[in-house]
Amino acid sequence: GLIVVNALPYLATTVAGEQFTNAAVLGLGYIPSVVHHTAQLDPRFVVIPESLSYLTYSFLHADIFHLGGNMLFLWVFGDNVEDALGHFRYLVFYLLCAVAGAFFQGLVAPDSQAPLIGASGAIAGVVTAYLILFPRVKVWILAFARIPLRIPAYIVLALWILLQLVMFL
Repeated sequence: GLIVVNALPYLATTVAGEQFTNAAVLGLGYIPSVVHHTAQLDPRFVVIPESLSYLTYSFLHADIFHLGGNMLFLWVFGDNVEDALGHFRYLVFYLLCAVAGAFFQGLVAPDSQAPLIGASGAIAGVVTAYLILFPRVKVWILAFARIPLRIPAYIVLALWILLQLVMFL
């Protein structure tokens, strides 16, 4: 369900065109300087209360690779965490992780005027929960897109974390 809820806004904004996508990113993305009242958003783009952007940002994605990468990790690791927590607690956990992602972005760069979008904050929480709940599990990967390897999940997750840090920097 979360994968569908993440994919629908991407599909809608892609179909609607670049102008609509840009408006959606400004209106629904998390912009620290706007939320912290050091900058104002053009009134044309105000579609929700600023505080809701702590959550809405996580359902927008920049491109198909951004969406696909996040949803791949959600699909592979999220179902196990959901099984451990139960459906409702998992949903609450996922949403709280999304909020925490925006909150920490606001702490790191409170004056940033760049909109934050994507489910990476929520996925980071799911990845962390997976590592805590299943520290010794091995997963299958395709090395070089051809060679199947079974490696410890923490290696895959460490690579995801490294990728997130590289994108952040």
